[in-house]
Amino acid sequence: MWLIDGTDLILGRMASRVAKRLLDGEEVTIVNADKTVISGRKKSTLSEYDAWTKIRGLVDPAQGPFHPRKPEDLVRQSVRGMLPMKKAKGREAFGRLKAYSGIPGELEGEEFESISKAHLDQLGSRRFIRIGELSKHLGMENR
Repeated sequence: MWLIDGTDLILGRMASRVAKRLLDGEEVTIVNADKTVISGRKKSTLSEYDAWTKIRGLVDPAQGPFHPRKPEDLVRQSVRGMLPMKKAKGREAFGRLKAYSGIPGELEGEEFESISKAHLDQLGSRRFIRIGELSKHLGMENR
C-alpha cells in the first residue's frame, strides 16, 4: 500500500503518478487532499470550475450530471480522468484508490510519502489555489 501526503503537491502531476501505480496493482491512499494545489491563476481556476459545475442535462437538470465538491472527491475525480475507465482494469484500479481530507484515525502514526517531482517547489510561479479553498468556493457544506 502506498500512502501519500498531498500537502503542497500539484494535483495533475500527483494524479498521473498515482494512476500509474494503481494500474500496476497497488493500493493508494492519499491524505490531506484539501492541501493539494492546482497551478494557475486563482481567478481563472475558480471561473473554470464555476462553469463546469453549471453543466446540467437539458431534459431534466435534476438528473445530473452531478459534480464533486468535496476536496477528496475532486482529487479522486482527477485520478479517475487518467485511468482507462472503459476497461475493466481501469475500473478495478479506481477501486483501489482512497482519498481523505486530513488524516483519518486509522492512519495516525503511519509514515507518508511525498512525490518530489509533483511538489509545489517545482512550480515556476506562485500562482496556485488549494483544493480546500476551491471546495469552499464551490459550496461544499461544512462538516
